[in-house]
Amino acid sequence: MSKVAMVTGAGQGIGKAVAKEMASKGYAVAVCDINTVTGETTAGELTANGLEAKSFEVNVTSLDSFNTVVEKIESELGPIEVLVNTVGWDIIEPFMKNSVEYWEKVIDLNFRSTIYGSRAVLPKMIERQSGRIINIASDAGRVGSLGETVYAGTKGGVIAFSKSLAREMARNKITVNVVCPGPTDTPLFASQPDKNKEALIRAIPLRRVAQPEDIAYGVGFFASERANYITGQVLSVSGGLTMVD
Repeated sequence: MSKVAMVTGAGQGIGKAVAKEMASKGYAVAVCDINTVTGETTAGELTANGLEAKSFEVNVTSLDSFNTVVEKIESELGPIEVLVNTVGWDIIEPFMKNSVEYWEKVIDLNFRSTIYGSRAVLPKMIERQSGRIINIASDAGRVGSLGETVYAGTKGGVIAFSKSLAREMARNKITVNVVCPGPTDTPLFASQPDKNKEALIRAIPLRRVAQPEDIAYGVGFFASERANYITGQVLSVSGGLTMVD
């Protein structure tokens, strides 16, 4: 039986690339998304290439939804060995123009979803004394980002949460690590004005934004046997944009 990887936000963008990477490594992938159309599309593309995947609907802002889908995945595919929390959302605008509704949504989607997903899979992982949690944060959470103040706060929260959880879970042989993308070719990046995109590219030493696959490769490493002795770590995948300790 294949090991199972649960990937949230797997219908598009970085989540979809992560689902493809995990499937290529031999995992049965639980493609989790609130959008069942994009989720089914991702799962269909994987199975059409002879890989193992199945789509599951989940609302990542609800712990009840997470608990339900985890039970369903483990019943239909098997024990979840790896959870990858990839869901993320943002609007780029000055902090003083933010609405309370924006704050609530960005905190729910970027931070609470990571807490809920982790909490949902951990009881069985602890019981099995095995598992990996890989969270997608952002370099905005490490160094800050103009026009993304609350977003950066949520991603910084993901980093701190992951490090603390790694300390708690080490006794149960469960690792928790973080991948921090820099600017990445996603719908959010595409929606920015051309002058903003050009300025970002000029600031990146490798002179290009990341492709979703670049982020997925970092996830694949943390899920691999080569990362057996690594936990509580943060990997920046930013083309050299952020070189900080």
